[in-house]
Amino acid sequence: MTDRADAVDAWESLYRAQVAVLRQLLAEFPDDEISFTEYDVLFNLYRQPGQALRIRDLNKHLLLTQPSVSRLLDRLVARHLVEKSPDPADARGTIVTLTDRGVEVFRRIGAQHGRSIIARMSVLSRAEQRQLAELTDKLRAGAIPG
Repeated sequence: MTDRADAVDAWESLYRAQVAVLRQLLAEFPDDEISFTEYDVLFNLYRQPGQALRIRDLNKHLLLTQPSVSRLLDRLVARHLVEKSPDPADARGTIVTLTDRGVEVFRRIGAQHGRSIIARMSVLSRAEQRQLAELTDKLRAGAIPG
């Protein structure tokens, strides 16, 4: 095989695995309270210091367009899962913060979702899971424009 063919085969394998696992996780996701996409917002905020991010920084973590993120955040604000406030360091920016209710919903849904993730990933040994994380981190680092 050529280097090109190996690269294409590796990409195809990664992509197909991601699609298959994501479809299973979506099918098992407890979406009676929040959607998978809404959960992703809560997840990203939960992992930040102060459980808050500027909207433009949150956008970098999500696979949505900026207008879609704005509408999604408005829905989460209306349900008291997040709060929006002006950025004190830059009046043009808006900070989104996870509310106490948002933390509670994230933890409850996250526990159920986490069990699904563990079940899907259990086909790999712990060493393989660590290796996969290292490889995907390396791919992401290489994809960042320099």
